[in-house]
Amino acid sequence: MKTALTIAGSDPSGGAGIQADLKTFHAHGVFGMSVITAVTVQNTQKVYSVQEIDPQIIYDQIVYLFEDIRIDAVKIGMVSSIVLIETIAKALKKVNPPVVILDPVMISKSGYRLLNQDAQKALIQNLFPLAEVVTPNIYEAEALTDTKIESTDEMKHAAARILKLGAKKVVVKGGHLGGKLATDILFDGILFKELTEKRIETKNTHGTGCTFSSAIAANLAKGVDFFKAVSDAKAYITGAIEHSLELGHGHGPVDHFFNFHERAGK
Repeated sequence: MKTALTIAGSDPSGGAGIQADLKTFHAHGVFGMSVITAVTVQNTQKVYSVQEIDPQIIYDQIVYLFEDIRIDAVKIGMVSSIVLIETIAKALKKVNPPVVILDPVMISKSGYRLLNQDAQKALIQNLFPLAEVVTPNIYEAEALTDTKIESTDEMKHAAARILKLGAKKVVVKGGHLGGKLATDILFDGILFKELTEKRIETKNTHGTGCTFSSAIAANLAKGVDFFKAVSDAKAYITGAIEHSLELGHGHGPVDHFFNFHERAGK
């Protein structure tokens, strides 16, 4: 069985972070493991606070997992400080990891900064060179390139600039661009590809970025090529959003197991 490791923060409401990642891995038939970078206080309405895990514990978890288990893909999510970024990079360099998918989680839907501003440069310097794929949304791509993005052409320009920061491939997610369609831009350094799906009208989009990047990681762990891995992940997250759940009073979660529920007749 193929395996994937998520290195990310914990969401007690279960819709995002490592909880979303593990559900997504399982939904794709991939065995999931986790190294928690931080414990958050959050619900569907907002993030209230974050407590980071001791860097040595994070380092040791990564190293000892790789000593024991073959890991086919690594997904990196929320890393909120320079010391955690440097710790993860040091550990991954020691173990010579497989394909790495980096989701540069910067700001929550409620506006809580999940990546300290002074840590953005460290993220680029330490983790971008290790990443096979980086998956910023519009706001994150704007922060990484220091430019405003208001069209798919500007998304392409941003993808090209982000690639020069060190990553091998880029997916700029267009969900925040607005309009009736949601278009993502894929760039492998040679070819651009647009992936477009209908926009699902719902407020229940908690954890969509985590879920999408984890679906890409799971597909790559199974040996699927980049463009198909992202295309399949796009179809998966669209279905998960379409079947999203009315939980809580804020942004509810997507249904990570909608395809299982359909087969079960639920």
